[in-house]
Amino acid sequence: MDVGLLYSRIRPDEKLLLSELRERGHEVHKVDVREATFGLDAPPEPLDDCDVVLDRCMATSRSKYASRFMAHYDVPVVNSPETARVCADKVETTLALSQAGIPTPETTVAFTRDSALEAIEAFGYPCVLKPVVGSWGRLMAKIESRSAAEAVLEHKETLGHYEHSVFYVQQFVEKPGRDLRVLTVDGEPVAAMSRSSDHWLTNAATGAETDALAIDDEVERLAREASAAVGGGLLGVDLMELDSGGYTVHEVNHTVEFKALNAAVDVDVAAKVVDWLEANVASQTASMGVEA
Repeated sequence: MDVGLLYSRIRPDEKLLLSELRERGHEVHKVDVREATFGLDAPPEPLDDCDVVLDRCMATSRSKYASRFMAHYDVPVVNSPETARVCADKVETTLALSQAGIPTPETTVAFTRDSALEAIEAFGYPCVLKPVVGSWGRLMAKIESRSAAEAVLEHKETLGHYEHSVFYVQQFVEKPGRDLRVLTVDGEPVAAMSRSSDHWLTNAATGAETDALAIDDEVERLAREASAAVGGGLLGVDLMELDSGGYTVHEVNHTVEFKALNAAVDVDVAAKVVDWLEANVASQTASMGVEA
């Protein structure tokens, strides 16, 4: 098959995918979105005959719009623009999870510094203030006092960008020093890991220690349901364990990185992803009445 790859930097994750695709004899067309242009009539030339396009853009805005253009051209894209739209925005993700009945941390959104301070006071300390767009734990703050809340809110307000005027306040979950990441393809769990740290942030990108995780029935169910809630595709579903038992889903990632997961588990993650891509393309080809 012909595979397009939209990227802004070739990271270890993309190298794993490229190696696997090429070893299987697939033709790969790389497009750096920093240099490409997207018109109304046709995709950038290397992508016009692709069977599927992988969106691996690092920047949220590029990911959202590039995947939307691919859908406009009727070129199959992973992930879909709808999935990208929901997962790129923490408010949209939280609403999608809540509407699907999936346990997710209690959240309040405010639009002014004063109302955000009221929301924080209502939660009590500590609580968490997050940007509505962002990854790798950047610009997240654990708020432990009113004076800290006032300082962080003033800082966000001063930044000026409209996204910083959406104050996303969330319950602080007392997790056992780790959170869980499950990589799924259309809801099917591929592999999972725990990410442990003495810091309250347990992202692998911030140096958390990773270990393979056995997926129990409840984690699998929540991962499947979370995937369906945001539109499916190639996703990283993040969960936290609750002191009271059970789990809460706090994030779903649509341009999921998996190098840390691949190193922690015995599964060849890139191979499983390419298996899924091949099956999807074969299914689409068969549905069009063309011999695969």
